[in-house]
Amino acid sequence: MITETSRRTAEAEVPVVKSQRLVSLDVFRGITIAGMILVNNPGNWSFVYPALGHAKWNGWTPTDLIFPFFIFIVGVAIAYAFAKRFEMGQSKGKIYLKILRRTLVLFLLGLILNGFPGYDLSTIRIMGVLQRIAVAYFFASVIFLNFKVKGQAVFLSGLLILYWLLMMLVPVPGYGAGVLTNTGNLSAYIDRAILSVHIWSGSKFWDPEGLLSTLPAIATALTGVLTGEFLKSRKSDYEKVSWMFVTGLAAMVLGTIFDMWFPINKNLWSPSYVVFTSGMALVFLAACYFLIDIKNFKKAGKPFVVFGMNALALFFLSGLVGRIIMLLQVGQGSGAVNLKAFIYQAAFASWAGDMNGSLFFAIAYIFFWFLILLWMYKRKIFVKI
Repeated sequence: MITETSRRTAEAEVPVVKSQRLVSLDVFRGITIAGMILVNNPGNWSFVYPALGHAKWNGWTPTDLIFPFFIFIVGVAIAYAFAKRFEMGQSKGKIYLKILRRTLVLFLLGLILNGFPGYDLSTIRIMGVLQRIAVAYFFASVIFLNFKVKGQAVFLSGLLILYWLLMMLVPVPGYGAGVLTNTGNLSAYIDRAILSVHIWSGSKFWDPEGLLSTLPAIATALTGVLTGEFLKSRKSDYEKVSWMFVTGLAAMVLGTIFDMWFPINKNLWSPSYVVFTSGMALVFLAACYFLIDIKNFKKAGKPFVVFGMNALALFFLSGLVGRIIMLLQVGQGSGAVNLKAFIYQAAFASWAGDMNGSLFFAIAYIFFWFLILLWMYKRKIFVKI
């Protein structure tokens, strides 16, 4: 016979699994993906405020922070998601299969976006945003599963040093070694040699998500992994926030110093860019962590949670719809324009002007997707890859 006392004792011995989900990470992810949709969907590419465009080559704008922020967030999520899977008793084999499947799906979705709607395999761009995320996720996950914090830090540093040495010491035919122009750098040369016509059509001489420059992008993911490991530690919340702020500021200073030898450059994903943007990401996450998880301002962050819980689905669908509305025609003959141009001109530029109309179109596009994602969120529809 089980007495009340023995029942309570037995219940006390059963470990309670506390959810470790970081609401602040969802908010950070939501802000990042909303920013990505904003800069990727102006009403007219000829009218974009400088802060909402990329730096032409060296240097950075707020827009240049968005992609590394997202890869950083992927790294933080790796540390949490796999730790949870181990707690659930999943074997390494099953986790590896999950990693491989997710990598392949992400890469395939990127190809689908690149090729839409014609899918000319002779010229389709092979690399891209989702493809880089897929590769960074794969290698960061494998490193996380096989190495502890010190090993992860060694890989992070090693990737940056290796990339730096390759870019500075390996001569490029016709240019020499250490040339960091858009056509003379080693990364661009490798892209032309291997990817050939399958590189970004916007340049035809280099790919902003190229092969060699993906090495430091893996390092960016590892900065997120290390941050996730730190956030799972037993330090107090205020210690975590303080260390993230201090480390982030130090990384920003260090990245600025490195800029003197290897300029901050998104297209090259330079080591200085990795260090600087990872520092910025740390500071931004620390602010979110302080406001959302410590001070409990969760209501204020709720709209971004809605975005963050379906971030990859939003990126893919918004990109697909953005292409579709440029294919649909309004009007006939010489007066015909695509649907996007028609909406931009009629609903925004006609009263707000070209620049503001272009910005308001992008904001309206974000709001359009927010309504869809809010409907999904309320019905607990979360697209998992």
